[in-house]
Amino acid sequence: MIKARFKKYTLNFKQPSGTSRGILKTKDTWFLILNNGIQTGIGECGMFRGLSADDRPDFEEKLHWVCKNIDLGLSALLKETIEFPSIQFGLEMAFQALESDYPFELFPSKFTEGTDAITINGLIWMGSERFMKKQISEKLKAGFKCIKMKIGAIEFEEELKLLRTIRKDFSAKDIELRVDANGAFSSDEALEKLSILSELDLHSIEQPIKQGQINEMAKLCELSPLPIALDEELIGITSNLEKEELLREIKPQYIILKPTLIGGFSGSNSWIDLAEKQKIGWWVTSALESNIGLNAIAQYTYQKGTRLPQGLGTGSLFTNNIDSPLEVLEGSLHYNEKRTWDLRQLNLNHLE
Repeated sequence: MIKARFKKYTLNFKQPSGTSRGILKTKDTWFLILNNGIQTGIGECGMFRGLSADDRPDFEEKLHWVCKNIDLGLSALLKETIEFPSIQFGLEMAFQALESDYPFELFPSKFTEGTDAITINGLIWMGSERFMKKQISEKLKAGFKCIKMKIGAIEFEEELKLLRTIRKDFSAKDIELRVDANGAFSSDEALEKLSILSELDLHSIEQPIKQGQINEMAKLCELSPLPIALDEELIGITSNLEKEELLREIKPQYIILKPTLIGGFSGSNSWIDLAEKQKIGWWVTSALESNIGLNAIAQYTYQKGTRLPQGLGTGSLFTNNIDSPLEVLEGSLHYNEKRTWDLRQLNLNHLE
């Protein structure tokens, strides 16, 4: 018999972080804790307010229901939580932990042994030109070979200036540059801006216009000289038929997989299978989870065998993250077996 509880936890940013949706100072997350009398498994339900399909008033009510009905088993619970992708991910993570030899080693590999690492992009958050320049300098000094810059918050010309500054000193062979617009461009101006950005030898742009504009996005993907990656466009789509239709209609060059937002491992697997059939590239990105969620995403990503830089470096953003073996060195995410997990700050004695 499995006992289930959950705990809400608020992550605090070291410094306010800007996106096209505003400034983030804190990020709520929920930990689902399962115990089968032998082992404890922790899953993270990192619902993202304003972005997740499960950002709804009955989110915690659904978590209560899941805990009361945990003995239905994973397969049945995933069907019952189809409208709650972050809860699905938390369930998959927690059940996987119960079946593992070690509760935080969900997918044993060379990564968890500490003998291999995952190449990741260095993320540049939106802000003033000075703030963004400082971040770029820090990422380059830290050895990142792939830089991802969020754009759409300051003047486009200022953002171009920053990108040109990097390209002046580093060619596309030296530094891979990605940009993420988070839907900041209007459909009228997008193609012109993409043409200008393409002159800077960028790898790709994520979500140039807001999701839901299928015809406009399809046209952009057809005409853009800069490869386009779908991100928010995937959120809220649960059936394989709908996923396949979306990819066939838009024909993007890449898709971005955020397990917390698209139904965990199983949701990501279905997108990957459909994308690869259509020769669409993909990579995985975290969505401001704690190190518990990031750990699961990283281990899942590694065993997929992709060699593209992944978006898995957000663990260092918070002042009160969970201490873990994860560390970023020379632009790669490593699992340092000499470092241990420390769950004391979660205070698991006080649960919902």
